[in-house]
Amino acid sequence: MSSNPLAVLPALLGAADPVPPTTTAPEWLLIAAALFGIAVIVVLITWVKLHPFLSLVIGSIVTGLVAGMSATQTITSFTNGFGSTAGGVGVLIALGAIYGKLLADSGGADRVVDTLISKASAAALPWVMGLVGALIGLPMFFEVGLVLLVPVIILVARRSGVSLMKIAIPTLAGLSAMHGLVPPHPGPLAAISLIGANLGVTLAFGVLIAIPTVIIAGPLFGKLAARWVDVPVPALFQTDQDTAQPGDTAAVQARRRPSFGATLFSILLPVFLMLLSAIVDVVAPTDTSALKGVIDFLGKPVIALLIAVLVGMVVLGRGGAMSSKQVGASVSASLPAIAGILLIVGAGGGFKQVLVDSTIGTVIAHAISGIGGALPAVLFFAWLVAVLIRVATGSATVATITAAGILQPLVHDLGMSSAGSALLVLAIGSGSLFLSHVNDAGFWLIKEYFGLSIPQTLKSWSVMECLISVVGLAGVLVISPFAG
Repeated sequence: MSSNPLAVLPALLGAADPVPPTTTAPEWLLIAAALFGIAVIVVLITWVKLHPFLSLVIGSIVTGLVAGMSATQTITSFTNGFGSTAGGVGVLIALGAIYGKLLADSGGADRVVDTLISKASAAALPWVMGLVGALIGLPMFFEVGLVLLVPVIILVARRSGVSLMKIAIPTLAGLSAMHGLVPPHPGPLAAISLIGANLGVTLAFGVLIAIPTVIIAGPLFGKLAARWVDVPVPALFQTDQDTAQPGDTAAVQARRRPSFGATLFSILLPVFLMLLSAIVDVVAPTDTSALKGVIDFLGKPVIALLIAVLVGMVVLGRGGAMSSKQVGASVSASLPAIAGILLIVGAGGGFKQVLVDSTIGTVIAHAISGIGGALPAVLFFAWLVAVLIRVATGSATVATITAAGILQPLVHDLGMSSAGSALLVLAIGSGSLFLSHVNDAGFWLIKEYFGLSIPQTLKSWSVMECLISVVGLAGVLVISPFAG
């Protein structure tokens, strides 16, 4: 495994007290168990309307038992996977939620909106919003970034007069592409840890692929989506500035808010720390100096986000004239909203661990490796595995973690290069974004926030996700001949 600064997520490797794979079930039964377990999860979430957390728990138990694991082994495997995933990615989710709430409550998000509208023309706004989605979404878990960006989208659309979809689609495309393709976002970080890919190489390829992906699925598709889904801007997130009378506008705008520079600094701080660590790790992987140790420590995702939260409490809180009590209340209010997300993500990790400990993952990976070792074909099958899990479970993070766990043996079996393993991570990330539909929490958030019907959500949000996934795969396949 290549050196990387991801020691904060070692548990995601599945190495935390794994259950000995004692099942002697034939390979066909193991594959059938995985398919049946996924089908159970889909039915429970989609038809029975059971909460995804409970559905993943039940689906994990069914998968383990059908695969020949004992009840004790199945439960132990699930709880190990749940604990390791929640202990790694869960901390990132919590920190991202806290920071996002501070950004909104301090007026920092409002400051960003006003600055964008004043500096960009109506024609340029969709392109600017795509960049905003990418920047704000980069260090944050997807649902956290989504909840943060929806008010920004609505405020920009309302104050600029531009079609809601022309603003929403580019912003969401930037956010979603970061979620699936570019570390240091938690999804790619988890896949990098599982696959053993090099963070710097994955980052370089991810950015290279994300740029055309966001352009095609964002501003370009946004024009078409605006014709397909012509809806008014919802009457949500109205601020004093939106409701002020003409004579009161100046007073409202004069209310203290963080400056644009201070807000942007706090947003990009964790990104800078993690990127700096990645660059140093690539340039000097064997350096054992104290300086590199400090950079690696500050660049760990948990530490970088923790620093961003602490800096945000000062910079955003002071800039927004928030008292210590108000800052504390903002932090407290940010956590209850993500309790369900934490449980779903943890249960997804538990399901992944059942697949790993039952040897289902090894069987599927060996079957894929039997296609002859052609890198483009391997990358396509990796994408397809992630697509199937994504469509089945409705969670991009579950799809990323599970697919990476399933395909982990490929790196060793095929002797994949550093570039090849990085592209494998990105193929999985692209597949994990395909077809958000009714079993995805993000689908319902988009529908409710923007006041859309289910068909309208499918024609806008779901099509956008498919575009990101397919264009991302195309980028991976274009680069693959040069990966060696």
